[in-house]
Amino acid sequence: MGSRLRNIQARAAEHGRLRTGYTQGNRPMRSATWVVTSHSEEHVRAAAELWGGNPEQWSPLNSTITQWRVITKASSIEALITPGDPLNQYNELWTKGGCQRRCDGETELLSRQACLCAARFGEDWHQQKKGTVCSTTSRLNVMLPDLSGMGLWRAETHSFYAASEWGGMVDMVLAGTDGRGFVPVTLRIEPRQVVREGETKKFPVVVVELRGVTPRQALAGPLPTAVALNPASGGQAVAAIEAPRPDYLALAEGALTPDDVGDVYRQANAAGHLNDQLIADLKEISDRKKAEASGPDEDGAYPAELVDSKQ
Repeated sequence: MGSRLRNIQARAAEHGRLRTGYTQGNRPMRSATWVVTSHSEEHVRAAAELWGGNPEQWSPLNSTITQWRVITKASSIEALITPGDPLNQYNELWTKGGCQRRCDGETELLSRQACLCAARFGEDWHQQKKGTVCSTTSRLNVMLPDLSGMGLWRAETHSFYAASEWGGMVDMVLAGTDGRGFVPVTLRIEPRQVVREGETKKFPVVVVELRGVTPRQALAGPLPTAVALNPASGGQAVAAIEAPRPDYLALAEGALTPDDVGDVYRQANAAGHLNDQLIADLKEISDRKKAEASGPDEDGAYPAELVDSKQ
């Protein structure tokens, strides 16, 4: 691999966004299925082939830059959590002028003041009218293994209820993998409702679930990439491409010298194939080769035969 700038963290390009809503004119609309948006027409058309929907050109609110989007027919999609820490969470307040507040729950980072929403409304600040307080914003970078390109897709939700669930899931995964390797997940839009002050409110929540692996597997350390890409195989994909185990006894029998038998022993040891029976069999072959080497060969010569130069 070529040299890399030391002070710039390597990061895959962002291909697009995974959204739970869309705009109809100037009206924001919630969606029960995933909305895929990107500057790349190719990526959006590929998403439409996988998950349904009609690709179309689209401009985000307050933007003159045209992108592509498809309102899919899928409420669940397969993804991979990528190495590193893929989750970013803040409480944010946005206006047409950009981000006005970004808070970690204790400190508003732009002004360096204590959390403004909690100071004004208390611990239930998130129940206030949208636009008057921050929105809990969670951004999860994932890879979509069935789309072209090696870049990332950003799933974003402003759900207060999803935030703790996403954080808990990612924290558990990172505890097992230490941020190394891919983890297969399903991103699922789940309809929920709450009753508050006698009024029922319905809303979608994005749920992140392990896909095709058990918690034991996910927490045991980084998964082999082949298993992460095809978890339904249960590891069979890895076994299918492994080289067959050598016939060490045949190799030892074909060896010319005891030293060559020793090479077979070292090969088996490096591959992790040694066991008590194999060690005993190789020793027996080595001893036999030594005994054979002590007699004359088919020309009547002895190994390391000394010739008296005075004769």
